Amino acid sequence: MKILKPKFWDEEKLNFYALILLPVSFVLQILIIIKNFFIKVKIAQIPVVCVGNIYLGGTGKTPTSIQLSLILKKLGKKSVIIKKNFTNQADEKMLIMKKLNNIISIKNRFMGTEQAVKKGFDLVILDDGLQDKTLFKNLNIVCFNEKQLSGNGLTLPSGPLREPLKSLKKYQIVIINSKKDKRLNKFEKIIKKISREISIYYSTYIPDPIKIKKFKNKKVLAFAGIGNPKNFFDLLYEQKVNVIKKISYPDHYNFSKREIEQLIILAKNEGLKIITTEKDFYRIKKFKLKQIDYLPISLKIHSEDLFIKEVKKYL
Repeated sequence: MKILKPKFWDEEKLNFYALILLPVSFVLQILIIIKNFFIKVKIAQIPVVCVGNIYLGGTGKTPTSIQLSLILKKLGKKSVIIKKNFTNQADEKMLIMKKLNNIISIKNRFMGTEQAVKKGFDLVILDDGLQDKTLFKNLNIVCFNEKQLSGNGLTLPSGPLREPLKSLKKYQIVIINSKKDKRLNKFEKIIKKISREISIYYSTYIPDPIKIKKFKNKKVLAFAGIGNPKNFFDLLYEQKVNVIKKISYPDHYNFSKREIEQLIILAKNEGLKIITTEKDFYRIKKFKLKQIDYLPISLKIHSEDLFIKEVKKYL
């Protein structure tokens, strides 16, 4: 059974639960180091760009991967996104297919690169896979979201990090989903202290203006089953959408038809329109319930010319 992430993961002060879980986090990290020591790294025939995260979920990996593929297309590069075949991530695969009509979903990422070569692609983009050390990556892009950044700074299960923040020294580019402002100077300094060579860029979500206009003067029930549902609700608030009710579910939540029908009844009784994320919509699309609408978003990378110039260095 999936559960929502613990609130103490994003608290700046060390929580009691985080402290008592520290020994478990320490043991897990030691086991990962031992495992990685014995891994034999494979090198693909074409360049590999990995778009991943060290914060568990909700950092914008998939929108960034999609935008990167569109950027590379402008450069005349024929790229394909490889996504490991996890059954609970069908929503992300459908999203990529809709935006690009181009994805390889496979259990083994290296085998995915071989498939990409056979299909005539110039390079591959790994949507996730930063922690998969079996495949050499020409470029690693690490995504963060301004709302969570690195959380309490601890690794699982004491905190939300898949690997310690100091692991950034192994990577080349950081993209923070936020408008650059003074609030993030502290985080930038932490990153630069870990690695002077790493480049930092910013990105923002661009909501579909037609859908925003549709919900502008309506009372809304919003629900989300993504890594950080709060980020979706905040995006709606920023767009002046009148969210009366907000309901959070765990990441990649497998909705039942009954659950969605209950949401529809709740919204109807209170005179609310329903909106969800594009990823959540793909998970419930099979129910063919017309009362559910969704908000498509795209992602803009700031200083895109500089970003493109740097990406080209690794390709």
